[in-house]
Amino acid sequence: MSVHDILKMGDARLLRVAEPVQAFDTPELHVLIADMRDTMAAVNGAGLAAPQIGVNLQLVIFGSTAHNPRYPGRPLVPPTVLVNPVITPLGSDEEEDWEGCLSVPGLRGAVPRWSRIRYTGFDEWGQTIDRTVEGFHARLVQHECDHLIGKLYPMRVRDFSRFGFTQVLFPQISAAEDD
Repeated sequence: MSVHDILKMGDARLLRVAEPVQAFDTPELHVLIADMRDTMAAVNGAGLAAPQIGVNLQLVIFGSTAHNPRYPGRPLVPPTVLVNPVITPLGSDEEEDWEGCLSVPGLRGAVPRWSRIRYTGFDEWGQTIDRTVEGFHARLVQHECDHLIGKLYPMRVRDFSRFGFTQVLFPQISAAEDD
């Protein structure tokens, strides 16, 4: 498989609303997912959305069986392929926490997200996914799914005094791990 370039903020393709995946368990879909996994692994990503590599489809991958150096101390999220997702907030409670993004390298911002969500969708074979999650898992899903509606996390930052360069805000995270 192959590692793709990740589109950066400013590229108009990141602002599109992604199209639903129409067919599951196809060779093309499996190759795309393998490429996304390779790309995410190559840059220490916690997740990756198809639009970030220029593919305008409702497909995100996230999670890992190992801790991510870009998010030290965060709990593990199971590796997941999520196609045509729907997110439903469970309550109105929000949590603000720091986020970064492969499409916005070198920066972090404090972003409010729903504390607890239900997400539904499909895996690559068309099997239903239906999970209720909270904390970092909920944040990660919301962040990745925002890419499917043309939103990058800086668009959700409310207090820009809590937005800046990772190397300044989090000097323990090396630049090589963050970009």
